[in-house]
Order: sequence, then C-alpha cells, then structure tokens
Amino acid sequence: MHDVIIVGGGPAGLNAALILGRCRRRVLLVDQGTPRNAAARLTWGVFTRDGTPPDELRALARADLARYDTVELRDGEAIGAEAVADGFAITLADGRRESARRLILATGLHQDLPAIHGFARYWGAGVHSCPYCDGYERRDSPIAAYAHGPVAKGFALELTAWSRDVTLCTDGHPTELSDDDRARLARNGVRLIEAPIARLDGDADGPTHLAFADGTALPCRAVFLMPTGCLPSTLITQLGCTLNEAGVVPTREYEKTNVPGLYVAGDASRRVQFAVVAAAEGAMAAFAVNTELLREDTR
Repeated sequence: MHDVIIVGGGPAGLNAALILGRCRRRVLLVDQGTPRNAAARLTWGVFTRDGTPPDELRALARADLARYDTVELRDGEAIGAEAVADGFAITLADGRRESARRLILATGLHQDLPAIHGFARYWGAGVHSCPYCDGYERRDSPIAAYAHGPVAKGFALELTAWSRDVTLCTDGHPTELSDDDRARLARNGVRLIEAPIARLDGDADGPTHLAFADGTALPCRAVFLMPTGCLPSTLITQLGCTLNEAGVVPTREYEKTNVPGLYVAGDASRRVQFAVVAAAEGAMAAFAVNTELLREDTR
C-alpha cells in the first residue's frame, strides 16, 4: 500500500508529489496526460518560469521528482475510486488496482467551449478563459468579452484593465443588465452587442473579427470567455465530494474535502484557477496529508 496516491499530473499534483517525496512518503502519481491547458502556448504568472510552454514546465517538474526514490510516476488513466477500510483504492484503465492511506485528486476541470465556429480553432491562441493568464499579451487590442447573465457586466469591466477597447457580446442570451448596468458599461467605454454570434474569423496569427448573425462584424484580436461551471472528474463524484454551483469542490483548510482522508487541489477546488495557485494548493494538501500520517504513525 502507498502512503498517498495522487491523481493528476498538473501543477497541483506535481507539487504535492514533490513535497511528499521530500517527506519520504511512498507516493504514486497517476497522470492521464490530457491537461486543461494543453492548447495554451505558454504558461504565465509563475515566478522564474513566466512564459514557459506548459509541456516544458511539466517536464521540468517531472525531472525534479526523479531524485526522490519513494515517488512513482505512472502514465495512465484512473477510471474508478472508492473509500476502503484502510484508505482509498483506485482502478486504472488497464485493470490494475492500487491503494493508499490518503488520496489527493488534482484532476482539474474539463472546459466546454461555446459551439461557435472558430472558437475551438483559436482556443488557447486568441480564445481564452483567464485574463490574468493571457490578458497582458492582448493588451491594448480589441477584446470581446463573451458573457451573459449576472456575471456579464463585471467580467467585461474587469477586462478594461488590459484594454480600453472592450465589447461585451452576449450572443443572443438574456443579458440581465439593468439600465444602471448599461450606463456603467457605457461610462467605461465598454460597447454592448446582444446579437447572436455566427462565427469567429482569423488568420494564422489569431482571431481578427467576430461575425454576427445580423451581418455585422466586430474587429477582435481576442475573446475571453466568462467564468462558467466546468465538469469535474467523475472520481470526485464517485467518492461523494460536495460540489458547489460552479461544479468545483468547496475545499476546507489545507484542501480537505467533506470525505475524510480525501483532498482536492488545483482547478477542481474553490480558488482562482492559476497555475501558481494550483501548485500552492498541492503543497498545502501534501503538508496536511503528511501531518495526518505522522500523527497516525506516532500514535
């Protein structure tokens, strides 16, 4: 039996494995190899590694783990998880079954894109979900905020930190904007287009304009998607984790969940979805796990 199984080899899982390896814990890290940021060209906001390609960042982290002989890194997919008498057991796609005293899920989230022609083509290269991650590279360019509902106004105004050429596009959805909301957008130079979007056009360098169903077009070098509910790993629901309305786990201190011994770190937990924050969550979960195991071992 392992001390800890970690499912997910992104920043959260890799950093959790690093901390636990340094605690001399027997760790199995299972990584499916399909990160949410696979389409992103570069990773921003990570000190000393600002602008590093995601694959390179993961390779460097894996190389760090190689010096810890108690950490096993296994490529594969975990398709099942359950609580057992002495901890947790996972089932891998190849049929193998592994068990551990503690389980950390760093499985991230699945990002669904609007079914608009061009969005998938430019995903990660002009269509983004996080302005803190990619807004700087689109600074002072024409930006479209794809948003509707109660978050639309705030999301569009947030983008004015990176550009004063922002258009809120609601794609024909109900806006839920009051007269005061519309006036505030106008005061801050944010245009509003409520017509349905037909497609996103562009060239090899990225998006160039949005075309609308009414025949109009909008110059656009980037589209930022509003924060939406995302799909967590089925392992999280199999184990009975509580989810909030956004589809993420409302973790407690040190990334604890409502299931004793189970931790969720990274994008699937409650905090902002930055690579550096995910790594920090992995470290906090690892600290808590090692503390729990130490108490058990010295009881």
